[in-house]
Amino acid sequence: MTDITADGQARTAAAGSNPAAPGGGRTVASAVTPAVIARLARGVTADGEGGTADTIAPLTGETLATLPLSTPADVERAFQVARRAQPAWAALPVRRRAAVLLRFHDLLLRRQDEVLDLIQAETGKARLHAFEEVMAVASAARHYGHRAASYLRDRRRGGAIPGLTSAVEARRPKGVIGQISPWNYPFELSVGDALPAFVAGNAVVNKPDTQTALTALWARELFIEAGLPAEVWQIVLGDGPVVGPAVVDRADYVAFTGSTRTGREVAQKAAARLVGASLELGGKNAMLVLADADLDRAAEGAVRACFSSAGQLCISIERLFVHRSVAEDFLARFAERTAALRLGGGLAYGADMGSLVSPRQLETVGRHVDEAVKAGATVVTGGRARPDLGPLFYEPTILDGVTPEMAVCAEETFGPVVSIYRFDTDDEAVTAANATPYGLNSSVWTRNLRRGRAVAARLHTGTVNVNEAYAAAYGSVASPMGGMGDSGLGRRHGAEGILRYTEAQTVAVQRLLPIGPSMGMDDEKFARLFTTGLKAMKAFRLK
Repeated sequence: MTDITADGQARTAAAGSNPAAPGGGRTVASAVTPAVIARLARGVTADGEGGTADTIAPLTGETLATLPLSTPADVERAFQVARRAQPAWAALPVRRRAAVLLRFHDLLLRRQDEVLDLIQAETGKARLHAFEEVMAVASAARHYGHRAASYLRDRRRGGAIPGLTSAVEARRPKGVIGQISPWNYPFELSVGDALPAFVAGNAVVNKPDTQTALTALWARELFIEAGLPAEVWQIVLGDGPVVGPAVVDRADYVAFTGSTRTGREVAQKAAARLVGASLELGGKNAMLVLADADLDRAAEGAVRACFSSAGQLCISIERLFVHRSVAEDFLARFAERTAALRLGGGLAYGADMGSLVSPRQLETVGRHVDEAVKAGATVVTGGRARPDLGPLFYEPTILDGVTPEMAVCAEETFGPVVSIYRFDTDDEAVTAANATPYGLNSSVWTRNLRRGRAVAARLHTGTVNVNEAYAAAYGSVASPMGGMGDSGLGRRHGAEGILRYTEAQTVAVQRLLPIGPSMGMDDEKFARLFTTGLKAMKAFRLK
């Protein structure tokens, strides 16, 4: 058996190649039929002037769908429709909006196989990893369906003068949210961010990546079935440099997930209009295996951390730091489990890892590995494409001996590649893990939970998982999730995830006396009286 390296050279695959998952079952063509594609494509706001684009099925390399593209004029029309519909949607009691989320939750769990087929067809990921998206969306829908009324309720605040002033903090929707979502988690990163926007009373104009647009279009259909007015969620498609700026230029708030480079451009355009933005960007995430870690558990966790969705996950691990005293033992266990992962692309459970999504991703992964090997790194396992399985398969790869000048050391690979590094002290590990401009996610493994929390507190990342890869923090939907440094701004999930889509408004009512001279009092007497009052409020600890 042979495969092709990134530079186009053929070579013979070693006997230790990852096994193929059992075949059989339904094909992409049988699951995603022309009738399904045509039905979903009707949800795109496009008048035909923008032409069309073909998407591919990563598992086979064949054309999956031909979809209409939107023009900037179509984007303008989408915002007009959404803006007309938004006030009536916002006028509904929050519990009625929340009920739509809860109905969506139930419909999703009942009809999950439909979206699992679409996610696999558009991304090439294994079905278990596609199900992670269903889990994440259902959890967020349940959370905001039950908690939105509490997050958004009016709150009494201390008034300027106790007894005479009452103040209430209210939350008002922003209006129309511009959302730009990527290809790697097309369900979670479109729907997951739209859920709190909808329940807060906003409309959404979403630009998903064209490659994975069918998934977002299916979600819109299901939301409409759950009771969302169709006009409240508009979907536009097109090249990022053309359609993306048109979305940002018209939005009342921007929710963006993607690369750090593009995120900076989005932030600058939003800031020029004095419009807020949340940005979840890149990462070069680290996992720390401390000397007292349960090595079997850590090795199992590392497999999930590094190779879920073929490593095409913003919060997956690309740098693995292991205490020197256990490094060889851990590496042996990790390598054995990695080499045993079953690769495959059937639309059924059973494969441990699927394919990459595009030739561009395959090229980046192959280039990072090949350049590292040429510069002296060692492939512990993997390190090769698998065209025998499909055009975009690449084996899960562990690299040892990676040094700082190698691209794989500092650049985000966004594929099934992890580099192993050794350390002697916790201080050394923390310093190395933090030696990156990124700060999205990290993972710490230890039997001592107090020690794990102490190390976690020193890591410069928005989420830290102790004895788990990424799902514990991401799945805790009542808690905020997002990045530090070059990994972005703002947070999804929890209170911050919904309040970002609102404007805070204070309504204060003054009773009896004004806050100023009155009842014949001159300025000086007013100042003395108020000075006495301020001292009294401090003495009585009035806040």
